[in-house]
Amino acid sequence: MSAGTALLDALDFAKAGGLVPVITQHAHTGEVLMLAYANREALERTLSEGVMWYWSRSRSALWRKGDTSGNVQRLVALQPDCDGDTVIARVLPTGPSCHTGQWSCFDAAPTLAGLDHTIARRASAPASGSYTQKLLGDANLRLKKLGEEAVELAVACERGEQERVAEEAADLVYHALVACRAAGVGLERILAALETRRGRGAAAESARD
Repeated sequence: MSAGTALLDALDFAKAGGLVPVITQHAHTGEVLMLAYANREALERTLSEGVMWYWSRSRSALWRKGDTSGNVQRLVALQPDCDGDTVIARVLPTGPSCHTGQWSCFDAAPTLAGLDHTIARRASAPASGSYTQKLLGDANLRLKKLGEEAVELAVACERGEQERVAEEAADLVYHALVACRAAGVGLERILAALETRRGRGAAAESARD
């Protein structure tokens, strides 16, 4: 029995009349992108093709995300909840997930993702006059502040000043994201690099065991 078949066999499709809710989440940023439903066939196609399939309750039909919009969701992992009656689908979207054209059906981005979205908006609005835009437009100031914040965090850590450590760390994260955005790198690529390292670390731990 394959891992995919075992996962589907463990799901309780009967509880909701042959369907399970699927919470679709960005695999790197943790953003909840949409909620849809799937029957067993939809999830079988998802696992075999590596892209998200769902069941439309209004049309009583299978549908593949992106067939109309082109915004395909590439599957990273399916994870059932503790009761086996709901699934989280971790995906990498190729575009907006909401039918309205918005990135997500929910305006509730996690803190880091929300901050990165704000920085991206500032980057696309050069006349905004914001501090973020000032940093983005001045490489010397941007890099100077990045270095200053790193030093201030190091000093706070050395002194064991917990409140200041948290504040300085927040400042450093913000300035690091601005500097990365100016270099053409958004949060998603940073988190993808961390995910890769976590995978390598887990593999190394497994090999040692």
